[in-house]
Amino acid sequence: MKARLVFDGKTVKTYTLVFEKGDEVVKTLEEFASAHGLGAARLSAIGALSDAVLAYYDWETKQFQEIPVDEQVEVLALGGTIAMSNERPRVHLHAVLGKRDGSVVGGHLFSAHVRPTLEMTLTDAEEPLVRREDEETGLTLIDLDAPDLAPSERGS
Repeated sequence: MKARLVFDGKTVKTYTLVFEKGDEVVKTLEEFASAHGLGAARLSAIGALSDAVLAYYDWETKQFQEIPVDEQVEVLALGGTIAMSNERPRVHLHAVLGKRDGSVVGGHLFSAHVRPTLEMTLTDAEEPLVRREDEETGLTLIDLDAPDLAPSERGS
């Protein structure tokens, strides 16, 4: 993946990320977030993937049901956030993927491999957000009441 800082404001930074063929989206993005100390980012992307694993959260079972996508697809919409969880940046992504026949599949993005490219805009704010486990769902949700993180806890 290649990255360029395209805006460096007083409290906000915006990056353009261009993922290359074969890059694993979630892993690569988490590595970038850790290396750059990102703790309160929002992002969007378009491009294409050779494969993906999406998931649907089943409220009744409190489990994710995986949806494998084993074909070339267009990324029609990919959005998400990065927030701190257990002292490291955690990526939370949702995707809508278009198939050859025009049908779509969507859900929480667990993993995906880029082919041929994925173009992403990522904006990070100065103050990190924190995810904490929610007892009712078992999910790690953003906790706006969490105390501020020290700069050393932002992953940089």
